[in-house]
Amino acid sequence: MSKIPTDLRFAASHEWARPEADGTVTVGITDHVQRDLGTIRYVDPGWMGQVLARGDIAGLVESGDAVLDIHAPVGGEVVAVNGALAECPELVNTDPYGAWILRLRPSDHAELDALLDAAGYRDAVYG
Repeated sequence: MSKIPTDLRFAASHEWARPEADGTVTVGITDHVQRDLGTIRYVDPGWMGQVLARGDIAGLVESGDAVLDIHAPVGGEVVAVNGALAECPELVNTDPYGAWILRLRPSDHAELDALLDAAGYRDAVYG
């Protein structure tokens, strides 16, 4: 079982969300799901300016064996994508909680409250 950061919120679909001081929300995938995928070969972080509802597909992560849709843990506009992942997608494997995928400007900050905290995510994944 891996360490689950307590400063993040988690979607049941294995995305993490970190509220930032500027009001944006940084999004990535959890250590648990990157381990299941294996070596990440490609990351599509979605498009700048795209407006998403909570749960919409924002992008994808691809390994040699699987493709995982990245869902927006909160609704909002995509205001940044992590361009470093185009050159080095395996950063998601080496640092899943540091290798963010996209940033959203949320349309409703209250949607963060609907996400799991670290303990809730641990219980959901590891029982």
